[in-house]
Amino acid sequence: MNTKVWVVDKNVDNLQSYPQITESAELLKADQVVAFPTETVYGLGANAKSDEAVKKVFEAKGRPSDNPLIVHIASEDQLVEIVEDISKQARRLMAEFWPGPLTLIMKRKPGKLSNIVTAGLDTVAVRMPDHQVALGIIRASDLPIAAPSANTSGKPSPTSAKHVEDDLFGRIAGIVDGGATGVGVESTVLDCTVEVPVILRPGGVTLEQLKAVIGDVQQDVALKNQDTAPKAPGMKYTHYAPKAPLYLVKGHPAFLQRLVDEKRRDGLKVGVISALEHEAEYAADYVVAPGSLADLHTVAAGLYDALRQFDELDVDIIFSESFPESGIGAAVMNRLEKAAGHQIIDEEHV
Repeated sequence: MNTKVWVVDKNVDNLQSYPQITESAELLKADQVVAFPTETVYGLGANAKSDEAVKKVFEAKGRPSDNPLIVHIASEDQLVEIVEDISKQARRLMAEFWPGPLTLIMKRKPGKLSNIVTAGLDTVAVRMPDHQVALGIIRASDLPIAAPSANTSGKPSPTSAKHVEDDLFGRIAGIVDGGATGVGVESTVLDCTVEVPVILRPGGVTLEQLKAVIGDVQQDVALKNQDTAPKAPGMKYTHYAPKAPLYLVKGHPAFLQRLVDEKRRDGLKVGVISALEHEAEYAADYVVAPGSLADLHTVAAGLYDALRQFDELDVDIIFSESFPESGIGAAVMNRLEKAAGHQIIDEEHV
């Protein structure tokens, strides 16, 4: 397949009529698949009403078909077309965080979306992205757009158009290059169909922020307990993984360095994911620091690029520092735990 690439400046006026936007929107209306930037990661968009279009997303990604997709919208009119029973809590959250990195799970209206989008569930996950290019494409297409991350299933999510090209060039109709994303990790997924909303995936909107708006919020026990069945089918798969095995290390830098030394003595090429504050403390083949402990948003923004760098460096094994789990650190640690396949080395238990 010939993949067309458009470069779009997200700061130009009247994006909805920009030629690159209208061309990509026409492809979406023709049931083709197009990647585009959001404020979190790049999404792989398709007409959420069309079985044919949505199937192409799963085929391009190699994604399991029991993994629901998030539907992206650009207006409340689009929301009321596809969902029903919008709770007071959901409305308060929409007023506070939309557009933004928050996905809300609500009851779907029958017959308005492809059943493949929701994996047969009677609920749908919806969000309004905070990115002018994404909103311009959605408005120009006049469609709800199903859009998981624009990467091969299981690999680190893409935060630049280059990442999308590396994974999907020749497998999709188009890529809209709107520059690097900002948040760097996916949206928070919150189930609003229950009395006390439940976080199914931590992301760009934190637990603390949600509680400040609606009070009590729970976290799905499956986020920490691997023996518990997750509420969302897609949560049972390994995601974000680099090619080399990754181990998440809980302990001091000196302990992590001892692990590095052991593997290097065995002749392995070793990579380390480190906070900027500790970068100079490691003697490894490669050390990548996605961000600073002083601002965990920088770690989130650089995390997936760091994981992808190790694929290019062809390391044999990767050790990653752990990060505080407050605020967006919860999303950072969730992604690292999944990228490591929950392989954790704890200094206190060695």
